[in-house]
Amino acid sequence: MGGSFPRRLPPAYRAAARRALRVTIAAGAGFYVLLYGFDLAVGATYALFGAIAMAGLSRLPGSGRQRATLLAGVVPVCWVLITLGTYLSVRTWSAVLGMLVVGFALAFMAVGGPRFAGAATGLQLMYILPSFPPYDPGSLVERLAGATFGLALLIVAELTLLPEPAALPYRERAARAADGAGRCAELLRTAPYTLPEAALRTARALSTGLRSSLVPEAERPAGAGIRQRALAHTGLATRTLLGRLAVLPPPAPGATAPAEVVDGAGTGGAGDADPLRAVAEAARETAARLRGGAPDGRAHARLQEARRTLAATEDGAPAALRRSAALLEVADAALAMSTAADIAVRGRAADPPAPGRFWYARQRAPRLWWRRLSGHAGGRSVFFQNAVRISLALAAARLIAGIDTLPHGFWVLLATLTLTRTTVRETRATERRALTGTLVGALVAAALLAFVGTDIEVYAVALPPLMLVTFTLGPVKGVGWAQALFTVVVALVFAQLAPATWQLAEFRLLDVLTGSAIGAVFGLLAWPRGAHDELRRSVAVLLRVVAESVVATTAQIAAGGRRAPVVTAPGHRGLQHALVMAESAYAQYQSEPRGPGPPPAHHPDWQAALIAGHHTLWGADRLLVPAEPVVVPPLGPEASEALVRSGDRVAAGMLLTSARMDPTGDTAETPVPLHAPTASAALAAEPPGAPRAYYATVSWLASLTIDLERLVAESRDGTGTDGEGGSGGATGAAGARVGERRR
Repeated sequence: MGGSFPRRLPPAYRAAARRALRVTIAAGAGFYVLLYGFDLAVGATYALFGAIAMAGLSRLPGSGRQRATLLAGVVPVCWVLITLGTYLSVRTWSAVLGMLVVGFALAFMAVGGPRFAGAATGLQLMYILPSFPPYDPGSLVERLAGATFGLALLIVAELTLLPEPAALPYRERAARAADGAGRCAELLRTAPYTLPEAALRTARALSTGLRSSLVPEAERPAGAGIRQRALAHTGLATRTLLGRLAVLPPPAPGATAPAEVVDGAGTGGAGDADPLRAVAEAARETAARLRGGAPDGRAHARLQEARRTLAATEDGAPAALRRSAALLEVADAALAMSTAADIAVRGRAADPPAPGRFWYARQRAPRLWWRRLSGHAGGRSVFFQNAVRISLALAAARLIAGIDTLPHGFWVLLATLTLTRTTVRETRATERRALTGTLVGALVAAALLAFVGTDIEVYAVALPPLMLVTFTLGPVKGVGWAQALFTVVVALVFAQLAPATWQLAEFRLLDVLTGSAIGAVFGLLAWPRGAHDELRRSVAVLLRVVAESVVATTAQIAAGGRRAPVVTAPGHRGLQHALVMAESAYAQYQSEPRGPGPPPAHHPDWQAALIAGHHTLWGADRLLVPAEPVVVPPLGPEASEALVRSGDRVAAGMLLTSARMDPTGDTAETPVPLHAPTASAALAAEPPGAPRAYYATVSWLASLTIDLERLVAESRDGTGTDGEGGSGGATGAAGARVGERRR
């Protein structure tokens, strides 16, 4: 078919036209074959609306093959939903209760990732369709057969009609980034021990390519399974590695690079223990594994040995110890990348990783899914909020439609489902445009029905081209156009199923008005501001947990004694959960349209808060090594006092910012002064005899301070704040140091 429309069409129209052609052919073919070929009106209705629900009104991500695979998997789910809807619809109370439960479950599916979220709307419609007259359980077989026929035609259409090229897989993106990290590590092994500007630009581009907002939805590793979690972990670790390599300090004055290459102690010589060489080899090995190769793992083992050597280095000048701490961060990120990639490729068959950040590697899928679902089963989750909002609205719409016996009550729930937004402001704007479009469409449909009358042939001929126009212009022009055109489409459909008058358009307008009013009411009552307040609250919680972790980690390092991994600390899982809540709220916040007018003069850099959370989680885990409990000496009075004081300063800044962020507090959302010179002086202190652990911890605290400064800094031009634009990049060496520490 060539795979494309004329190039003079804008890309949005070309994509919409390809999708519209597939929907029109699948829905139209199923409708006409069953209605005119076999005289099965019920089956024809389900074939038509099955295809429209899953492709016209839903947005399944991915290429044609990916969408076809997803559709094949949801066919049995559609059977269950149609069966439930058929039997529960015979009484209003059971229909309302079923709508409440099923509506919540289907909306809550979004926690599983973009594919589940994309299918949720279509599956809701597959349950709504049999929930209205005729209440005829005896027609269940015909309903199931019609829906199956329509979905089968849609699957064939997705596979064969104008298929889009598959997007670059996330594994390949990660492999390219790992290759780039390997090249950077090689460049840093030789004078001048810094990356040239071209290499820095390439590293930033490779890192940016792993950001979830820039990855097609179908390729995002957002699932709850082992491989998906590990692939997301690989991307985060690779971005961290690239960021650390970009700001790696050069060797101390008077020292040379070979001075860092200590004896391998049985690993094959000095070259094998060179940390940057080991990082480069491990990065290349990771890229090969992600591309389907089967490396022997020797590079990973050499990197582990080099990391152990770095961690054991305690002597040297302060500058050398700072360099050693930075190299340890690089090696740690490379090890995390290599281990995560192995799990992403081999799953539970991968070599057992160390406990801690790879906690999921030995978990079975049901347990991981339960963890994902239970983690969002509460009022602080935006997924839970959305599910409650839409299920209550649908149940209320079904109750009103059942009590008032509204004609074509299906349209009431369809309007409620498709017009309700996550903020009351956007719901109000959407409904205004939708009602205007519906009114225009109703007038056109009424005139058409009055003029044509019962001449079914006219409706049969006009329906396919109108569907093609509807599903092409609707997604591009907006909800007003979509409602106007879809109103005429449903009028032509029902005019072929039974004799219709101009009053059909009146019923359509009445039902849309009723459904939109219900959606507006529940949008006003249930979390009317969408993710805004939840984002502020979740970030406030995250910063409080970060402060607790900072204080606990610095105190344990300063005191020495029997050191245990951070994963055994009570707050570790709390920090993980706080990160999940903040990231999900931020993801919805980005998807909600901003209102008109200029951006506020002061608004936080939300990504900096997420980066701080990841910095804390990973940094504490790295500092409190090894994995097995071990007894270590205290830092000494001066170093301990300086370290605890620095940790307290950072924690205090986190707590103060948290108080300003919390929407339930009495303080305003304004920038917080951090007294940066005082904090910088404390972090720059070099107590006599301070060991490597001191400088490694100070380096970690310095990165957290930068995160905090960016979070509360004034951003008057909107760059790199609420959007995805600038926050992932770096402004100077300090920004680059932390810019890659996010998922």
